[in-house]
Amino acid sequence: MKLFDPVFRLFESWIDPFAERPDYEPPNRLLAYVWHYVGQTRWAFFALLLYGFFNAVVEATVFTFVGELVDLLTAFEGAGHQDSGWSGLINEHGRTLLYMFLIVAVLRALVVAWGALIEEQVIVPGFFVLMRWQSHKHVIAQSLTFFQNDLAGRISQKVFQSGMATGDMMISLLQVIWFIVVYSITVAVLLTALDWQLGAVIAVWIAVFVLIAKHFVPKVRDHARITAETASVVSGRMVDGYSNIQTVKLYGASARENDWVLEATEIHQAALKKFTRILTGMRVSLSVVNGLVISVVAWLAIDLWLDGSTSLGSVAFVLAVVLRLHLLSGRLLGTLNGFFRNVGITQNTMEMVAKPLGLSDAPDAKHLEYKGGRIEFDNVSFHYGSKKEVIENLSFVIEPGEKIGLVGPSGGGKTTIVQLLLRFHDVESGRILIDGQDIRNVTQESLRANYSLVQQDVQLFNRSIYENIAYGMPRATLKAVENAARMAKAHGFIMLLSDKDGRKGYECQVGERGVKLSGGQRQRIVIARALLRDAPILVLDEATSQLDSGVEEAIQENLLQLMEGKTVVVIAHRLSTISKLDRLIVLDEGKIVDEGTHKKLIGKKGLYADLWARQSGISTERLDS
Repeated sequence: MKLFDPVFRLFESWIDPFAERPDYEPPNRLLAYVWHYVGQTRWAFFALLLYGFFNAVVEATVFTFVGELVDLLTAFEGAGHQDSGWSGLINEHGRTLLYMFLIVAVLRALVVAWGALIEEQVIVPGFFVLMRWQSHKHVIAQSLTFFQNDLAGRISQKVFQSGMATGDMMISLLQVIWFIVVYSITVAVLLTALDWQLGAVIAVWIAVFVLIAKHFVPKVRDHARITAETASVVSGRMVDGYSNIQTVKLYGASARENDWVLEATEIHQAALKKFTRILTGMRVSLSVVNGLVISVVAWLAIDLWLDGSTSLGSVAFVLAVVLRLHLLSGRLLGTLNGFFRNVGITQNTMEMVAKPLGLSDAPDAKHLEYKGGRIEFDNVSFHYGSKKEVIENLSFVIEPGEKIGLVGPSGGGKTTIVQLLLRFHDVESGRILIDGQDIRNVTQESLRANYSLVQQDVQLFNRSIYENIAYGMPRATLKAVENAARMAKAHGFIMLLSDKDGRKGYECQVGERGVKLSGGQRQRIVIARALLRDAPILVLDEATSQLDSGVEEAIQENLLQLMEGKTVVVIAHRLSTISKLDRLIVLDEGKIVDEGTHKKLIGKKGLYADLWARQSGISTERLDS
């Protein structure tokens, strides 16, 4: 096969699936959605269209050779030349036989090779990957809310299946359906040339087929979409259980998980039954029509031969071509089945992939100009799209280099403030300014480039320790990563790690979401990531919540070094970890109820003093003394 590698490479270079686009958002109307991707590779699909046309014409032409050969051999025998053998046959009909050979053995092979190269070397590795990649590029740019409202397994399945479903749909349309349409028309023309009655029967057959398709196709399309949607729900529920398998095992919840998946599977099976009933009805209807057409055409052809109106070769040609048409109509049914399944999958995928971005950069967004890190919340309100108050008319300022703590009961709005500051959500009213710049008017990438974030909800990838720590600084050297790990008190346990493939230390894979590590180890990896990134604004949201007090105390010293010269926002339920910050802002039900230093707030005997007393075991009366 290496001999043909240059040919393969030529066709494989037709499509660059990773070419940059200014906009990856597709339209959410089916035809426009399909054309958004197909239009980028229109020449490949036009080439497939040409293949379908020429393949059908050549196929129909080959069947005319059956009749010609029967007539040619009958005449040769009738003239008494049979004894002359191949030499006599070639002398008398050599040109005709050579013409037939070139069509059957050479031209047909070239046409098939062209179609195979277009499908297998251009569309499958080019278009399939292009659509998956561009769908992924759009989906990953979606807001945090988009991912919070759906199952990750369901989203990934739809993104991955998008290219295959749409590509297979187009291949079916242009390589099979189009081929059969051209073939049918060609056969109708050839049979009409023999006798108008034969052509009329084929025309009626085509018309009846269209009526059958018109009746069943909308139902097939709608039920295919419903079936695809229910299948994605089953897949999403399975992935949700698999990705949380430790919790499932811990609570002995395998039976409940099975019931949850079973519920979705039964819904999918019910949808599948309705779908397959329609497919069976369509297949039986067409089979009855085909049987009648074959019988009528055969009777007409034999009747014409008995009348002396046509030759025996013509009868052979008619019967061969009609039987072939019958086989193709069965193939067409199977193709239509797959075609409309893929239409349904494409439509189902479109409903998720083609959603407009929930949070995007402004058309004239500029890069954030960092000038010290002054943060201002100016009359900010946010309710997560509900009527319930989360943050209402909130205003405060964090000066450059100031280190503040957000304190208050759970549900007071602390984490929401951080998510708004990072622009994971847009404020509903008011504005957030960094160095005088509204964060809605700068690019998200330039905004977040100025943050280091450590959260209680640890985010690790199923990659190496090195890749996880260097995620915010992908070009970081191993030495820099090791230094960050040492500061996070993680280097020691990292050097003891190994995985099933024998990788050790910083090359060790941590498993999905870091499941191979303890909670404290995962937290230290994320702290190392923040230490390495060393961004000018540091956000710590319960950053040391999963650490024991000894490790926390050791890391706190390094975090204090990291805070030098930075604007810092800290959320911690352990008030001892934030008591030394410049200022504490006390929140309750989305409003600031107090602020000041630890010492000042203790003296006020307000909410903060109560929280401190509860944690330290010291009564508010003793705090006064």
